[in-house]
Amino acid sequence: MPKIKDHSFGQDLDRDLRLDACRGLALWFIYLDHVPDNICSWLTLSRYGFSDATELFMFVSGVTCALAYGKVRQLDGWSAVISHTLRRSWEIYAAFLIVTLACVVVVYLAGADRFADVTNTRVVFEQPGEALFRAAILQYRPVNTDVLPAFVLFHLFFAPLLWLLLRWPGATLAASLLLYTLVQLSGWNLPQWPKNPWFFNPLAWQFLVVLGAWWELGNGKLLRSWLAWRGATILAATYLIIALLIALSWSIQPLDVLVPGWLGRLIYPINKSDLDSLRLLHFLAIAILVAKLVPPDWKGLTAPIMRGAIRCGENSLEIYCAGVLLALGARILLEKVSATPAIQIAASFAGIAALVVLASLLTKMKIESRTQPKLF
Repeated sequence: MPKIKDHSFGQDLDRDLRLDACRGLALWFIYLDHVPDNICSWLTLSRYGFSDATELFMFVSGVTCALAYGKVRQLDGWSAVISHTLRRSWEIYAAFLIVTLACVVVVYLAGADRFADVTNTRVVFEQPGEALFRAAILQYRPVNTDVLPAFVLFHLFFAPLLWLLLRWPGATLAASLLLYTLVQLSGWNLPQWPKNPWFFNPLAWQFLVVLGAWWELGNGKLLRSWLAWRGATILAATYLIIALLIALSWSIQPLDVLVPGWLGRLIYPINKSDLDSLRLLHFLAIAILVAKLVPPDWKGLTAPIMRGAIRCGENSLEIYCAGVLLALGARILLEKVSATPAIQIAASFAGIAALVVLASLLTKMKIESRTQPKLF
């Protein structure tokens, strides 16, 4: 299995390249989906089923956290794990506040009256003190920044989660699934300001993070043997085909006859905020097929486009934050200049190219900083 460097911790980890490739592709898809009415969103997962890149990003983050923090525990013990998780949580928290302020500045410069409502920043201009205080306690966030507060909490509590997974993996996963199920039944969530609950409900989305960590720690031998069964692949492919037809019927009118009225009433709405079970199953079906069809030594991982995705995946926090601002800039460009398909395509690919360049520079800087001699 190819090795990859985890630049968050400076350790050589036995992690296959598919992880960062998947996370990088997810970041590209998220950027494309964050640009409203973008023709290039047809290149993303969101158009072809019930889930989108968010599920992929959450699951892979659980895998990589277990891998990285587990390695830290082996080398330096639990105190180092706690230190690393708290530090990473603080880094994400600081990045969230910086991006929040940057969004407000960009909207102000572009014309607050025109873009304040669609970016959820009007409240900052009307109640700046209250809005910034609420942002500091993770109760307010501009558009497209919702995932960052959830990751602040996930990293904050990952050390005790890792401890539980190492001692009682089955019970820990079961407790996570129970919490997820209770959220589906009761609608539990955290409050957001000035109204509505958290868009990415951490009480629901935690299940994908826990599942990824549980899987990476080598649990689920019975489940692994079941996934190796050919029938699991057939079931996953069948579910994805059905989801594809239903999703296409939402956008392509002649296909809406494929969705009977009773089926629509049964499955709608497919709630993203609470990670609807149909979304969860859709992601798991994708994961089964990817694991089957894309081996760890797949030669395609060395292609230039995949190397760009891997670089973005290595620097996920910085690239996500940059993607939020680039998507906001693309939105302003399309509304102020032109929203023709050609401009949408140009803005989309220019944004992804900018993310790859930034990620490559960040990786180079991190490598060089570790090779510099220590002065003290």
